[in-house]
Amino acid sequence: MTRSVKAIRGMNDILPEETYKWEFFEQTVHEWLAAYGYRNIRTPIVEQTDLFVRSIGAVTDIVEKEMYTFVDHLNGDSLTLRPEGTASCVRAVLEHNLLYASPQRLYYSGPMFRHERPQKGRYRQFHQVGVEALGYAGPDIDAEHIVMCARLWSKLGISGVRLEIGTLGSIESRALHRTRLIKYFEQYLDKLDADARRRLYSNPLRILDSKNPEMREIIAAAPRLIDDLDEDSLLHFETLQHILRKQNINFEINPQLVRGLDYYNRTVFEWVTDKLGAQGTVCAGGRYDGLIAQIGGKSAPACGFAMGVERLLALMLEYGSEITQSVPHVYIVYQGKAAGDLAWKAAEYLRDEGLKTILHCGGGSFKAQMKKADASGARFALIIGDDEVQAEEVSLKPLRDAAEQTRVELRTAVDLIKKQY
Repeated sequence: MTRSVKAIRGMNDILPEETYKWEFFEQTVHEWLAAYGYRNIRTPIVEQTDLFVRSIGAVTDIVEKEMYTFVDHLNGDSLTLRPEGTASCVRAVLEHNLLYASPQRLYYSGPMFRHERPQKGRYRQFHQVGVEALGYAGPDIDAEHIVMCARLWSKLGISGVRLEIGTLGSIESRALHRTRLIKYFEQYLDKLDADARRRLYSNPLRILDSKNPEMREIIAAAPRLIDDLDEDSLLHFETLQHILRKQNINFEINPQLVRGLDYYNRTVFEWVTDKLGAQGTVCAGGRYDGLIAQIGGKSAPACGFAMGVERLLALMLEYGSEITQSVPHVYIVYQGKAAGDLAWKAAEYLRDEGLKTILHCGGGSFKAQMKKADASGARFALIIGDDEVQAEEVSLKPLRDAAEQTRVELRTAVDLIKKQY
């Protein structure tokens, strides 16, 4: 027997019974971003591996364990399915010189790929919406991103999401803090797990992001980066807090918030929920002023955030957000060659009038076709037989109430249908 071919583990089909929820989410997001002046950018799914190694950081879980990397057998290049969108967005901005004229407000959406153990809210192919603002140095754009998110949660009917903010300071702040962290963790070498010991001298800040419960107490007592901030970084963070308070945005300061990518500096933030188990972060981001130069461009400030679509959809369902599936306005049933000709003409006319219309295909009796019409969810059936052809009319039958079937001209049928919507 031929073995059946199935989807790759952790890479899921999204069936029509679910896609209408995605379409509602995507439409809401597009309108929300347009309201803030963000423009769409679309980048390839596959990039040079070096882009992610240089931007994300070699000593990170993503680069070390999770990237889908392969060698292009045609030219020997090392290529990677994108694990996140910021690096690709910045690469495109630099390659096409978009920052030459003015700062850029951009957004992207689509699939990302990480080789993780699949579980609820975490898949190997997952979807993100990312927002990037490049060329803006002040804390006002950091605050705009956070305020934007709060507005989106309201539009999606999501509550119970809390905001955590922190700061990573400047390069100089982190250098001072790095020395203090190494000295602190060296006292607990026998209690550090393998990942922490490996990162102690290469990237000790990443130890703070460990999920190992046995290290929780040690990490909680570690020196706080916020205590080593330089004056400019502290002012940036305080101004951000001032704007958020004025906008009535509640937040908690989390000194251990370091984010999972190496390119962040100053502001970092996460929107977190307790409704999704271990996968509690639904949106995260911050400032990454060093990334543009790191990738090879002229140094410029930047910040952004990304949100997980699957997790947000799960939250929307958790809070009972009303998402209705689109159904056709009309289902056309007919019998006979002449009736078929009129049915095709009527279907295109109805669509020209903005009505979602299904034209029955596959033949069958009027009774069988009417069953299909009812199952489609349409509010009306448009019936065409020999009598209708002779009279140059159509029969309109309501399917969702007890109103009588009527025979009218096609234009009149359109007016009657539109009155119901």
